[in-house]
Formats: sequence, C-alpha cells, structure tokens
Amino acid sequence: MWPLMFVTTLALSSAIAETVNLPRNDSEWQYSFGVDYENNQFLLDGKPFRYVSGSFHYFRAPRQYWRDRLRKMRAAGLNAISTYVEWSLHEPEPGQFNWVGDADLVEFLNIAQEEDLLVLLRPGPYICAERDLGGLPYWLLRDEPNIRLRTKDVAFMKHATSYLNQVLEKIKPLLRGNGGPIIMVQVENEYGSYKACDTDYTDMLKDIIIEKIGNKALLYTTDGASASLLRCGFVPGAYATVDFGTSVNITNSFQSMRLYQPRGPLVNSEFYPGWLTHWGEAFQRIKTEAVTRTLREMLDVGASVNIYMFYGGTNFGFTSGANGGAGAYSPQLTSYDYDAPLTEAGDPTDKYYAIRDVIGQYLPLPNMTLPVASPKGNYGPVLLEPIQKLLDSQSPFVVSLATGEQPKTFEALSVNQGFVLYETDLPSSISDPAILRAKTSDRALVYVDNRLCGTLSRIDKIFTIPLESPYGRRLNLLVENQGRLNFGNEIHDFKGISNVTISGISLSNWTMTGYAFSDISSLRNLTTVNIESGTLNNGPVFLRGHFTINGQPLDTYLDTTGWGKGVAFVNGYNLGRYWPLVGPQITLYVPAPYLRTGENELIILELEYVSQTRKMKFQAVPNLGTASLNLNS
Repeated sequence: MWPLMFVTTLALSSAIAETVNLPRNDSEWQYSFGVDYENNQFLLDGKPFRYVSGSFHYFRAPRQYWRDRLRKMRAAGLNAISTYVEWSLHEPEPGQFNWVGDADLVEFLNIAQEEDLLVLLRPGPYICAERDLGGLPYWLLRDEPNIRLRTKDVAFMKHATSYLNQVLEKIKPLLRGNGGPIIMVQVENEYGSYKACDTDYTDMLKDIIIEKIGNKALLYTTDGASASLLRCGFVPGAYATVDFGTSVNITNSFQSMRLYQPRGPLVNSEFYPGWLTHWGEAFQRIKTEAVTRTLREMLDVGASVNIYMFYGGTNFGFTSGANGGAGAYSPQLTSYDYDAPLTEAGDPTDKYYAIRDVIGQYLPLPNMTLPVASPKGNYGPVLLEPIQKLLDSQSPFVVSLATGEQPKTFEALSVNQGFVLYETDLPSSISDPAILRAKTSDRALVYVDNRLCGTLSRIDKIFTIPLESPYGRRLNLLVENQGRLNFGNEIHDFKGISNVTISGISLSNWTMTGYAFSDISSLRNLTTVNIESGTLNNGPVFLRGHFTINGQPLDTYLDTTGWGKGVAFVNGYNLGRYWPLVGPQITLYVPAPYLRTGENELIILELEYVSQTRKMKFQAVPNLGTASLNLNS
C-alpha cells in the first residue's frame, strides 16, 4: 500500500518510511524533491510543485549553443528540462571515458541550473533516442557477441554498472538534495517495450542508482500508456510514469498509469509535439492545434508534462539510428528537427509561441525577452573538385585489415560507424548471368573488377543481383552501416554481410578493409584527380571546395540537390549523411561554431553520383522536404 505522504524520495528503499515533518531551517533538508501521495502532487523543497518540461539532448547541439537553447526553453515557460545521457558518447571504448567538449554533461547541467531550469535525467544505460544502437556502445557486440543486452547478463551488467557509476559520480553534486537542479533520475528507458522483461535487471539498476544518489532525487520509470507496457516497465521503488501524444484519450492513458501508480501526481514523460522521420518518407508533422489542445487537457487535470522534443537538434556524424524488426529496416534522418517548437537551428516556431500561451495559463511566465529567429548565412555555391578515391590502396582512412574464410562483422573488425570493403575472387565456372546473393546490413555497392554492377539494400529488401560472366573475376562489396536499430526487440544489430553465394556457390577467402573518418585532415593538401561526373562506376570519391565568409559566421544550410548519397564535412566537422534522391531531407544544418571568418573548407565523400554542376551551395533556409504528413488533426 502506498504511504499517504513521503516528502523525500519514493525510491529510497523497498521499505517506505513514515511521514516526517522536517524543520525548514534544517540545512540538510533545505533542498528536496518527493511526492505527496495524499494530495497527488510533487513537493519541491517541501512545497507543492508541478513541472512543464522539455527534452533537449546536449549531444545534438554544439556546446556553444547549449545556453541559447536552454534560455529559449525557459522563456517558453518551462521550469525543467529532460535529457538522456548517451553511453556510446561517453565511453567510446571500454574504460575510455569522455566528459569534455560536446560531452561535458556537468557543464550542460550547470548551465541548466543557471538558466533557472530543473532537470529530469535519463542516464540509460539504454536510451533509444533514435540514436545508433539506442545509445549503447558498439563494442558490447564486438567484445561479447552473444551478450544479452538490457538484461542481468553478467557481461552486460559489468559494463553497465561501470558506466552508471561514472555518470552518477559526475552528477552527484547536482542532485536536488545537494542543492542542484536534478530532481528525477530515470531507471532504464521504456523497458516495457522490450521483450526481455527481466525484472531482476531493472531492480539491479535501481539498486546501483540508489547506492550512489541515496535520497537526493526521485527515481522514476517511463513507459507507453498501456497496461501491457507498464507490466514489464514498472520498477517497485521508482515512480511510474507514462508517455503519449495527441492522438489518444488522456483519461484512458492516465488510467493505465494508475494501475501501477495509484497515488501521486499524473505524469506524461514524453508528450510528442512532433515526430521522427526516416529516409524515404514524408517529413513528419503534428498540427499545433492538436498539441495545444492535448497539453491544455493534461494541465487541466494537474499533470506534470515533459514535451519530447522541445528542441530536437541534429544527429551529426553517423549517430542516427534506425527502426525495424521482422525484416523491416528504416534508418533515420541526419536532422532531428522533429517538428519541435524550436527548429533544428533553435528558432522559435508558431508552435513555440502557442505552447507558451498555454503554459502561461497554468504557471507564471518568466520576465524574459521572447526569442526570434536568428539570421542565417547565404554563402552561395561551392565548386567541388575530386581529390581522392576512397578505395585507393594508400587510403589514410583504413582502420582495420583482416582476412577470413567468411566475412566478419563490422563489430568484429572494430569498425563502429562507416564502411567495410569485402573482397574475394569469383569461381571460374559460373553461369551467365550469375546470381549474387548476400544477407546485407545495411547497403552494399557491388563491384566486379572495380566496376559497379548494382546495389544490395536492407531497406528495400534487395539481397540478390545478376552478374555477368565471364567478364570479371574480383568481387568487391562496399558495405555501409546506415545506423543500428535503436528500438524494439532486435537491437542486437550487427553490420556487414553474410551467407554470400554466387549461383548457389558459397564464397569464401575474404579480405576485409574497414574505413572510418574521425580525422580527415589528410585530405587538405591533396591535388585534384580526374573523375567523370555522373554515376561513380569505379567507387566513392572525396571532393573538396573552399568558400569565404566575411564577418561573423552565421548558421547556414548545405544544399545537396543533384548529388547522390554521401557524407559532408565542414572544416573537419562531420555534418552527417545526405541522400537527396531518397529524401525528404535535402539540406544539412551547419552551425556557426563550425565555421570561421575567412576561408572555409567543404569536403564530401560521395558514394554514388557526382552532380553535373559539381557544386553544392550554402543557403539561408532549410529544406527537410516539402511534403508533410499531418499525424493528428
């Protein structure tokens, strides 16, 4: 049975303490966050409280913009923010932790407090978040191929415990009970949507968190608003919350929460004002009227709400994930604009102002100047000249070389994100045409004697192509990792090829070359090479161009119209993947901190097709696809 009142933290132990009346002048209890179960409300420092929060993931924006985005969120009337902590960012290799630059979590949390925002922290270890492997580091699959992710598996718990202890030690001074902004810490993430349903595992995570933070913040869980999802997501000793968007009946959704959280405030931990988008589909939108109507309904019943996303940002580099399962595969865009109240560039939208108007009816609005859209740079066209083929034998981007009877996975080759070239000889006696078959994760450009013959695609379920014979003997398959699955029961998502046959004959004796692009400075002094425009029949090519900025650099957008598929770098910063032929995203967001006054450099790795103009341009407006899908009315 739930206690009537508990002013510190629900998740302190399995044995819930009796109510204690604490003196307000006792410095030990000056700061606290807990639950008043009798009156179905939160208590902040002993006083009734409810939050209207917004999600902003620090790893989706340059640190130079953290304060700007947080200040705009506060100006909208939000009194809290929610962020995930991404394990793969902070521990890119086992025991090698990164907490600096854009990974400076403590600095982000300090800025949030300075901007008068409380924090809901979601440390994982799994976060989903439309990130590669749901934020889990790829090396879990490399070092323990049979690992059972998100369970009490000994190997998983060993690494997850080490990671969580690092995070919790970092954020301990920033917990509310220590005077910091963090009022709530999530246990795992939407665990009810994962088939394992390992309650021992979630209890173990809860105990790890409690051991580190004690009673200094409230533990909570988040799951979809149905009894079936809460059944495995609920963790005794943590406050159970739900998430839902605009297309549901809020009374029914909160009734699901009440099955597992019969007393305490109602909470929607992920209220969706927009939605994510995959390559090849219309940019997803949700009407402002639907968002404000549902938000008002929740606030009318006293609920606390976190708006996911309030600012979406960008999946820079190769960090975007994919959805799928049961054979389906849909990678997500580089942009995580999400049709959120603040755009990818941090500009307020009509949705922003409408949400602020609703919040102002329930919470006092801060006396702050309202934000407006920032100016953008229109830096014009850049002529791109070819400088090197990716598959040159002297490529500086080779990070792994191996041979084997059968193809090895990216993970076994220690290739996290990027490409692997798989090479072998074709048998001498095969029919014409021969049928090449391979299980491919995710996209493979097929070459015979260095001549493009076709494409295998997990997205389109194309796993066979015909090959002419006897005109070639050396088979090359350049496989691209387009993002590991981040949600569902099949996140154990290895990359590469397997079961490769030609006319039914199994192919063996493979040479494997892995490529990665953490540093592209080696391309800066290269001279141009002769490459024809159009389809790249002889393999991917790096192209380089320069452009000049007079005055202070501004945010801008790189228009990739007319090109095929590839990756763009500005002054060494990886902007992410582009794929204008498939869309809907056509432009890549370029933050001003990536630019400099004077000469700037644009380098692209084009995989498939060089524009006849050989130009890309920097423009002042984004293009994420003109078609839209109104999910709700």
